[in-house]
Amino acid sequence: MPHEFTLSHRVEFSETDMAGIVHFANFFRMMENAEHAFFRSLGFSIHAHDGSATIGWPRVNTSCEYLKPLRFEEIVDIQLLVAEVRPRSIRYAFRFWKNDDGERVEIARGTVTAVCTTVDRTTGKLGAVPIPDAIRAVVTPAPPELLAAFADSRKGAA
Repeated sequence: MPHEFTLSHRVEFSETDMAGIVHFANFFRMMENAEHAFFRSLGFSIHAHDGSATIGWPRVNTSCEYLKPLRFEEIVDIQLLVAEVRPRSIRYAFRFWKNDDGERVEIARGTVTAVCTTVDRTTGKLGAVPIPDAIRAVVTPAPPELLAAFADSRKGAA
């Protein structure tokens, strides 16, 4: 599906804090890793060359809510949903899941908005550009019912 992707990850010791819980910043790394794996699964790279231009996807907005702890050697599934595709940006919704006593439990959720950019090789300036047609042709927003489930889970956390 070009609107959903899941990446599994085993927590490394270096990702944890003194309490043995995954440090908050590592959730942002996991979201980014899932995004990169999503692009690779579609045959693209997050850092690509299009003729003389280098295409990249810097972040303009990120967030993460932490619901339950994640610890060393636990396996987490990072679910990526494409929430929105605009002319020059993609917004993702992420849900983090682990098995807790045989039950699938949501432990965190986040969002990332990335803008398609190129770098001018002579000036080094970064500028937003339209998403390439090849990417736009396969990356689509998730169905409303999947996004509604994400929104509903956010309401239940408060």
